Amino acid sequence: MARRTPKPEAQFNASLRPIQRICPQCGTRWWIAYNSRRTVVTLEGIVQLRVAVSQCHVPTCPQYHVRYRSEEEGRWALPHGEFGLDVIALIGQWRYREHRSVPEMHQRLQSRGLMISEREVTHLMHRYEELVALRLTDSERIKTQLQKQRQVILALDGLQPDQGHEVLWVVRDCLSEAILLARPLLSSTQGDITALLQEVKHLLEPLKLSIKGIISDGQETIGSAVAFVFPGVAHQLCQFHYLKDAIKPFYEADRHAKADLKKRLRGVRPIERALEEYPTPENEAIRDYCLAVRASLTDDGRSPLEASGVRLHSRIKQINDSIERVQEKKDYPHP
Repeated sequence: MARRTPKPEAQFNASLRPIQRICPQCGTRWWIAYNSRRTVVTLEGIVQLRVAVSQCHVPTCPQYHVRYRSEEEGRWALPHGEFGLDVIALIGQWRYREHRSVPEMHQRLQSRGLMISEREVTHLMHRYEELVALRLTDSERIKTQLQKQRQVILALDGLQPDQGHEVLWVVRDCLSEAILLARPLLSSTQGDITALLQEVKHLLEPLKLSIKGIISDGQETIGSAVAFVFPGVAHQLCQFHYLKDAIKPFYEADRHAKADLKKRLRGVRPIERALEEYPTPENEAIRDYCLAVRASLTDDGRSPLEASGVRLHSRIKQINDSIERVQEKKDYPHP
């Protein structure tokens, strides 16, 4: 769909010139052929870029009339892109760290003053995914990074988004945090895991790296596959899975305690509705306490290190102590 409103005027201006000024073929100084203009929408505002395009003017040079744009232009936006890289990075953070939907991201960007459509938000989200995929699949960068450290500690885990769907198996290096391989598998049999590890082994063999250890969960098929592909390499269970299995009895007790606490805290919303009819300073303070209680109920903590039931009890106790302090000040006789 064509744009129905005119583009807003730029708030800032920036001039970009090539860092390279000399032709690498003939050694003569480049000429400025023309200046290209483009508008980039950033989080700080709309920027009008004036990009100097250079070329070699020697007819006998192999680079004659070959255009060279400023190297800095790529720091602002993707080729032919209207929105800056900072907007793309923010959308990626909202999507994959905070799990925001496209309408939510669209509303947030508009609240920042950016004129953008929902379709453009979806388009920029796809551009973010492509940039991440390019970085993760940059084999030369990964090889250079691994050769510097000369050793790796492999971590193997399967991610299943929905029951019955393919499982995404990821093998990464714990030292560099580089993802070495990611493959979707329909099953997690010993043969499938063995083939996955064989592929990783073939990737690391030319680099002559020392594999110091492998970390995974306690799945029997994984243990057998690791012993077959990497005999003699230390294999350790993931600390997270180990702790999660170790605190199972405590987790169940904590879950029941949290459910019991929630039963006693029901009825917060009717109190808030009743207070809305009489907007006094005291009622506003009570509404803030109700909001704190509802926020505590939705905080699940982070298992296995942060028990949600204990966390809820601690927060409710803080709210109760605060109410008692306010009540004491109210009951204290003033001179």
